[in-house]
Amino acid sequence: MKKDGKIWIEGIDNELHGETLSSTNLRDSLKDKSSIQILPEVWVVKIGGQSVMDRGADVVLPILEELVEAKQEGVNFILCTGGGTRARHVYSLGLDLDLPTGMLARLGASIPVQNARMLQLLMAKHGGIMAYPEEFEKLPFFLNAGCIPITTGMPPNEFWEKSSAEGVIPANRTDAGVYLLGEFLGAKGVLYIKDEDGLYTDDPKKSPDADFIPEISAKELIENGQDDLIVERIVIEYMQRAENVKSIQVINGTKRGNIKAAFQGKHVGTLINA
Repeated sequence: MKKDGKIWIEGIDNELHGETLSSTNLRDSLKDKSSIQILPEVWVVKIGGQSVMDRGADVVLPILEELVEAKQEGVNFILCTGGGTRARHVYSLGLDLDLPTGMLARLGASIPVQNARMLQLLMAKHGGIMAYPEEFEKLPFFLNAGCIPITTGMPPNEFWEKSSAEGVIPANRTDAGVYLLGEFLGAKGVLYIKDEDGLYTDDPKKSPDADFIPEISAKELIENGQDDLIVERIVIEYMQRAENVKSIQVINGTKRGNIKAAFQGKHVGTLINA
């Protein structure tokens, strides 16, 4: 039936009926709404692609060993992967062929899945299980069964990845996907495992005199206009409107003990706060 010229379903009366959902006044009226925390006791952890996976067994296996120890000590986490050098290669090819952002995002999404599959096999005997984005409703089941869910860090935007502010390389890559997953789940924390001690004023591999930054706010980091960041710039932008994950931690996973220290709430590496 129709009411005031609009489709109306009898018995369904709500604050959004008849609204376009684009109204500024409507959005202002809803700004204090909050959502539930789905998995508030679970960490979302990213293993770097170029910084960890590409360096092979000598770096990867000790990190996995410490993660398994943490799991055995009662820490629940979801393990996500980066793309690394192979992702950069496919982006380079895509740029050379003048492919659009959405296609680059789709191509780039395949590489972290390869890394996740390798980690899953390496951790299979400890409960490692692949968790594809379309299976995320099963994450509580996997965790309650004692498994370690392993998934790609890349958000599944693919063809729908919006154009970047500059250039065509997708702004939302694996760092962003990991952060957004943590924010959606209301996770206990988001931890980035790299091969550097944390954030520096410049890339320490290229600038040995760069200063270490143990803690900084997202706002300050953006205002600094720093050229090189240890996480994707869009993550820092997302943090400024965070509801759940208001701090991320970047640590050097090649230093034994850092991972478990971070899980214990100790200040190792760099803390970036909303």
